[in-house]
Amino acid sequence: MFEAVVSGATDPEIEGVDVVRRAALAVTPTDMLAADGYILGTPANLGYMSGALKHAFDTCYYQILDSTQGRPYGLYLHGNQGTEGAEKAIDAITTGLGWARAAETVVVSGAPDSDAREACWELGATVAAGLMP
Repeated sequence: MFEAVVSGATDPEIEGVDVVRRAALAVTPTDMLAADGYILGTPANLGYMSGALKHAFDTCYYQILDSTQGRPYGLYLHGNQGTEGAEKAIDAITTGLGWARAAETVVVSGAPDSDAREACWELGATVAAGLMP
């Protein structure tokens, strides 16, 4: 799913957008402040976002709160069951940050198939295209 998102975001028709990838455990407030938009991806473990993504929000939230309002974001989730809690928690955090949803959330249950990969590609392309100068 990640590769499909990146492929969409880096499509050759999307010009003037640099795509930077950061693992949730490695992202810093400086990284988030430097970005013009965000694509978040996480498994839904036990009905909640990954601990890594939660950690990223915990370490960055207050440092980026007043500086990233209005920035676009997209989200993709993968779980075998019960992704609603993860989506609800991320929606609450991104609402608190004042981020703007740039595309519909992609939710994949079970093994990702070609439709899921296509939806992820579209998510990446949509968010990136919205950042073109």
